Parts: sequence; C-alpha cells; structure tokens
Amino acid sequence: MAGIIGKKVGMTSIFDENRKNIACTLIYAEPNVVTQIKTSLVREDGKTEGYDAVQLAFDERKEKNTPKPLKGHFAKAGTTPKRRLVEFSPEEFGREFNLGDTVGVDLFEEGEFVDVVGLSKGKGFQGVVKRHGFGGVGGRTHGQHNRGRAPGSLGPGSTPSRVFKGMRMAGKMGNARVKVQNLRVLKVIPEKNLLVISGSIPGHKGSYVIVEK
Repeated sequence: MAGIIGKKVGMTSIFDENRKNIACTLIYAEPNVVTQIKTSLVREDGKTEGYDAVQLAFDERKEKNTPKPLKGHFAKAGTTPKRRLVEFSPEEFGREFNLGDTVGVDLFEEGEFVDVVGLSKGKGFQGVVKRHGFGGVGGRTHGQHNRGRAPGSLGPGSTPSRVFKGMRMAGKMGNARVKVQNLRVLKVIPEKNLLVISGSIPGHKGSYVIVEK
C-alpha cells in the first residue's frame, strides 16, 4: 500500500469534458517526510522491527509542544516536528527511501482510482431512526403517542431472556475510521500541493486523511 497523508480542505464541483458537473473534494498534501524506515531484516546493531515499512510525517508541529523523544526522532531524520505519522508498505512505491526524503502529490496520476481513509464526523448518542434508518413503530393512532421513533421489540422474552449481541440499538454514531474506495483522481496540482478527488470523503474540514493507491 502506497500513499500520502493529507488534510481535507472542503468540497466543490467541476465540469468534465462532456460538460457534466462532478462533485469533488479538495485534499491538501504538502510533501510528506520519511522519518523512519523499518525492516524485517536484522541490522548490524542486531535490532529489527520484524516487518518492512516506511514512516511518513505530515503537518508542522510546534517544537515546544513536542515531547523530547519525538524531537530526537524527527531530528534523526533531519526534519522539523510533525503532527501526523503513518506507515506504508515500501514495495508499493517502487523506489528506495532514505531518511529525510519526501513524497508529494505527484505520486498520483489524473484518472487513476484511490482509496481515502478518514475519521467520520462524530454525531454523539443517536436513536435507531437516525443511526440505523428504522421507520419507528408505526402511526400515532390508537394511543401510540410516544412510539414514533421507538426501536420496537428487542427479542424473545423467557427464552433466551437476554438481548442478542449485535442488536441494532441506540448508541454512539460516527467518530469512526472509514475508508471510501475507488474514488477517481480528477486533478493533480503539484505547485499547490492539491489533489482533486471525485465524490465525498469522511471527516470535517481540516481533518487528516490518508490517500492510498
């Protein structure tokens, strides 16, 4: 899996060659810095991580708010402190990496399809109608004045005398990791570090996203 870390700017729309209006999302992704290279091989010092990975870092972070261990981690790579760290598979990039190398939006090409991972908007504690699309118990006739958005029966009574696991009920909605697959890259703008991707992606404006090839 190759990819970069970016930040959701917002949504807009553009016209394609057939004058069709396409909804799209703008993603800002300044060049990600390689801050660590992990390997499944045993190094000369006898240490190994047990797997192959390249760690990319994104978004500037104030040095005064950075823990000392992380300051040393970034200093070893010759870069300033960053906010977001994500690991990717090095084989998928098709190139060798050294500490301090960068990966930008030119990793992608217009017309190819990508997957985008983000943290969905949190909606708090919600009922079954909003959370699962229930229709409610029914009309308000015959005295059912307070059952319009109720979940209804939760299962048998005496047997098994419990509610089965996985029952769709009210609860926390959103604020979960979501991956949207097969979104088309409409435009790549390297001079502005922007990606224009078709459709919508999870998260609020300014939230971190991972764009995977």
